[in-house]
Amino acid sequence: MLEILRPLPNRIPMRLPFAAFSLLLAATASGAPADDTWMSVMLDGRKIGHMHTTRVVEGDHVTTTQALNVELDRAGVKVALTTSEIDTETRDGKPLAFATTTSISGTASIVRGEVHPDGTCEVTTEVGGNRQVRTITWPEGALLAEGLRLAEERSGLAPGTHIREKAFQAESLDAVDVESTVGAKESVDLPDGRMNLTKVEQLIHLADAPTKSVSWIDDEQNVRKLAMPLMGFELIMQACSQACAKAPNQGADILTHAMAPAPAPITRDELRRGVVLRLSAKDGGDPLHFASTDEQRVAKTADGVELRIAPLGANAGASREEAPGPTDTAPNDWLQSDAPEIRRLAAEGAGDAKTQREKMQRLEGFVRSYIVTKDLNVGYASALEVAKKPEGDCTEHAVLLAALGRALGIPTRVVDGLVYTDHYAGADHVFVPHAWAQAYVDGHWQSFDAALFGFDAGHIALSVGDGDPWRFYSGLDTLGRMKVEAVAAVQ
Repeated sequence: MLEILRPLPNRIPMRLPFAAFSLLLAATASGAPADDTWMSVMLDGRKIGHMHTTRVVEGDHVTTTQALNVELDRAGVKVALTTSEIDTETRDGKPLAFATTTSISGTASIVRGEVHPDGTCEVTTEVGGNRQVRTITWPEGALLAEGLRLAEERSGLAPGTHIREKAFQAESLDAVDVESTVGAKESVDLPDGRMNLTKVEQLIHLADAPTKSVSWIDDEQNVRKLAMPLMGFELIMQACSQACAKAPNQGADILTHAMAPAPAPITRDELRRGVVLRLSAKDGGDPLHFASTDEQRVAKTADGVELRIAPLGANAGASREEAPGPTDTAPNDWLQSDAPEIRRLAAEGAGDAKTQREKMQRLEGFVRSYIVTKDLNVGYASALEVAKKPEGDCTEHAVLLAALGRALGIPTRVVDGLVYTDHYAGADHVFVPHAWAQAYVDGHWQSFDAALFGFDAGHIALSVGDGDPWRFYSGLDTLGRMKVEAVAAVQ
C-alpha cells in the first residue's frame, strides 16, 4: 500500500503551524489599540488577510476586540483561519474576562474565562462539541489588552526605554513574557501615506522558541505596522482603511515553502535502519530547534545541527527521556480520551491485544483504515471530531491515535515535525511538514504514524505536545529555514 500512497500528491498528510497567527494578537495588543483600527496582513509580499481592532469604554469597563482573518494555501488547497478575542478589563487594566473563538476551515474552538478577585479563573472550553469547565490560577502579573496598553503608555516612547510585560494567551491559557525596546523615529511607508513612527523591537519569550517582532507606533502609541518572521517569510501587518484591509487576498502557499529538499534520495533500508542528517539555517540566522527524543539525537555543529534518527529496536537500552506524568494519560480539550465514542473505538481497535506495544500497533492500523477520507481540507480537528467524522490529514490521524491510546491507559503525546517522501507537490526527495503520535511503551517514548504506514528514520521531530495546536511554537522558526546539507546511513 505504501507504494500506492506515496506518488499521489493529495494523499500524503501535511500539517500547518496555525499557532503562529495567535502571536499576532499578543504582539499587536502590547501596543495601544486605537478605538477602531483596520490592518492588512501580508506574507512574503502577498496579501493573505486582515485584522480589525476596536476599543470601547463603558462606565468602569474597557472592552477590546481583535479579529484576525487569513487565508493560506496548502499545495493548492485553500485554508481559512479566523480568530477573535474579546477582553474585558477595568479602566486601570485589571483583567475581568476574556473570550476567544478560532475556526480553521470550519473547525471551531472556543475558550471563555472569568477572572475572580481571589486570583482564580473559571474557564469554559468547547472543542469538537465537547464542553469542559475548569478552574485555573491566573498567571501572576498577566495582562490583557488594556493592561498592556496602559503599561506601554506609562513607559513612554523615549529611545532606549525597555519594558517587560506578561501577555496572557487565551488559546493556551498561559502567559508569555514580551520584552519591548523603544528605538528612534523612522519615516514609514503605509498604504494610506507616509508617517513618522517610533520603532519598537519586541522579543516574545515562547518556550524553547523566542520570537522577535518589530512594531512601528505613532505618538498615541497605536500600532501602525508590525513585522514578524514566520517560516522564513516576513509577516507584515499595516494599518490602512477598511477597504484596503478587506481587499481581495492573494495566494500564499506556505506548505510548499516549508518543504526541505534532501541532497540525495534516502533508501528504504536507510529509513528502516537510521540516518544521520546535517542541517543548517538557510538564512544563517538564529539556531534551528529540534526535539531530543530516544529516537532522535540532536548535536550542535560548527555550522548547524546534526540529527541521528533511528527507530528503536528490541535492545534500545536505557531511556534518555523523562518518564510520563499524569497528564500524559489524561483527557484534554483536543484528546478527549474519556468520551464514549473514543473509548468505544479504542476497544474496537485494540481488540484482544495484550501488551501496550501490541495495542498501539493495532490502534495505528485501525486509525489508518478508519479515516477513510484523506485530504487537506480539514484545518485541525480534535480527536472527538475525527471520531465522529473520519476525515483529514496527518494531524487528524495523530490526535485520534493519541486519544485512543490514552483511552486504554497508555501515555501518549503528539509530535510536530517533518517527514521524508519520494514525491510531493511536484518535488522529488523532500522533507515536508507532518505530525504523528508517540506512546510510552517498553520504557521508551516510541513513535507510531497512522498516516504513513508507521514510523521510520525519515521523521524529523521539531516538538512534542499534548495535541493542543496552539502550543506547537518551538518549530515555527525552523520550518522554512531548514536546509538539509547531507544525509548518511547510521553506522
